Amino acid sequence: MSDKPAEGGLHIDSDWKEEAAREKERLAEQEKREQQEQKAAGPAPGAAAGAAPANFVELVNLLAMQVVIALGGVQGPGGERIPPNPFAAKHHIDLLEVLQKKTEGNLTDDEKRMLDSVTYELRMQYVQVTTAPPPPSEPEKDKKK
Repeated sequence: MSDKPAEGGLHIDSDWKEEAAREKERLAEQEKREQQEQKAAGPAPGAAAGAAPANFVELVNLLAMQVVIALGGVQGPGGERIPPNPFAAKHHIDLLEVLQKKTEGNLTDDEKRMLDSVTYELRMQYVQVTTAPPPPSEPEKDKKK
């Protein structure tokens, strides 16, 4: 390829292309080595075959999802509304708070920020759901028409 500028003023440097190709090869080799090391080590004890290793973010997401479901934020498999269960939501928020207390001083800054913000947001959603007036029942809706 030429080092001359193309018509639109674009200059393609062949050295850059060669360097990018070498970097791509190096990354592919590194990924291949890591995969081979993982295969040799085998799955983590108790891990499902092919599953990603368990980590802190997954644990927080698991608890957070339970709160979202308990607050009625997810539809059932048939599209039906899942009624809120404030007791279950509160229990899972409490579990997040236990996690905050028990991991204090042992989290990275990013993990702490994530746990704090998730817990705060879920508390706010819990307050909204538990303090909102109940929706009108079916007969009351008919009266308003």
